[in-house]
Amino acid sequence: MKTTFLINKPTKFISFLAVLLIACSQSEPDVSSGAVSGNQTLTHQQAVKDAPYQTIQWTDLMPQDDLDALLNPPAYLDEIEDGSEEDMLSNQFMLAMAQASDDSYMQALSSTRIMPEFNHQRIRLPGFIVPLEFGEKQTITRFFLVPFFGACIHVPPPPPNQIIYGIFDKGLKLEALHEPVWVTGLLKTTLTENDVATSAYTIEVAEVETYAE
Repeated sequence: MKTTFLINKPTKFISFLAVLLIACSQSEPDVSSGAVSGNQTLTHQQAVKDAPYQTIQWTDLMPQDDLDALLNPPAYLDEIEDGSEEDMLSNQFMLAMAQASDDSYMQALSSTRIMPEFNHQRIRLPGFIVPLEFGEKQTITRFFLVPFFGACIHVPPPPPNQIIYGIFDKGLKLEALHEPVWVTGLLKTTLTENDVATSAYTIEVAEVETYAE
C-alpha cells in the first residue's frame, strides 16, 4: 500500500519512525502555583490570543515512553510480508488488538495520552487532511489531520495522540488528499471519537496553506 511521508519514503516501519521521531527541543511548560484572580485569568487569555503561532513537530505531542515503545517494534512485524492479508489489517482491528494487548508497542499504537502543556496553544503543524464533514460548495469544514498518508501494518494508522481533529468553519478546498498542508490554529487537548478514528487533540483552525519547507 502506498504511503506518503512529509520528509521521505522509507520502506519499513522502523525507518518511518526514525524519520518521524526525530528528537527536537521542547519548551518547558510555565507552571505556576497559588490562586489565580479573575484579572489574571483575563490577562492570560489575552496573552494566549496575542501569542505568535509556534511551529511544532508531531513528536512533540507524544509522551516519551510512547515514543520509546514505537521506536522498538516487536520482531514479529518483520515476519509479515508486504501486501499480504496480515499487512492490510483494518484500523478497527488494529485498535482492538492494541487495547487487548499488554505489549507496550501495541498500547502505544492506541495511546490517547497527551502533552497537557499544549492545551490552548497557538501552533502550526504540517500534515495530511482526512475530510469528515463538508459545508457549502463542498468545502471541508471538519477533518482529521495526520502525519502521513496511507497505512498498513508496517506503517500503521497513527495513534490517537498523533491525530488532530480540525474545526474550520470557513472551509477549504483540497485538490488532492495526498498533498501535505500547513495547518495553523489553537490546539486543545480534547478527545474526539467517530467511526473513522479517535483523536486526542482538537485544533480550531485559523489557516490552511500548501506545504512547503
